Amino acid sequence: MHHRIARIDGTPYAIASGFACGAAVSFTPFVGLHFIIAGFIAWIVRGNIFTSAIGTAIGNPWTFPVIWAITYNLGTWLLGNERTDDIMLEMDVMFSKFTIVDLVNDPLAALGPFLDTIFFPMLLGGTIIGSFLWIIFYWPIYKLVSKYKIARLKRRQKKRKATQ
Repeated sequence: MHHRIARIDGTPYAIASGFACGAAVSFTPFVGLHFIIAGFIAWIVRGNIFTSAIGTAIGNPWTFPVIWAITYNLGTWLLGNERTDDIMLEMDVMFSKFTIVDLVNDPLAALGPFLDTIFFPMLLGGTIIGSFLWIIFYWPIYKLVSKYKIARLKRRQKKRKATQ
């Protein structure tokens, strides 16, 4: 995987920042929009959009339960909210309290309890953890890609001199 990421066209900064954007966005509760958000953020910071899509693989069916639990717990702790032991049961109760008509007529009123107790804490926790993870993923990938590209350039120059 390192070899393939390092061979992608672009500067070490672009490749590493793109991957870091994808990994960081994986910690937000915007499931289904991670590719788009990661690509947009990578575009803003002049990162590689392709590697941002690769970075979103950090969030996958095996890691999402852990990510969601960590971001929810951090967010509720920071907001001073009361945590629930069974978040899935709470979500089921919340969503059973309104109908589709309520959702169409006044979406904020219908989704308000969900947004207040689950979504915003997860967004806050995910943003904070994602920010730290951006740095944690960026530096090692930057160093690895830089070393690989320098070594590749030296190999190519050595090969050119040998053929001349």
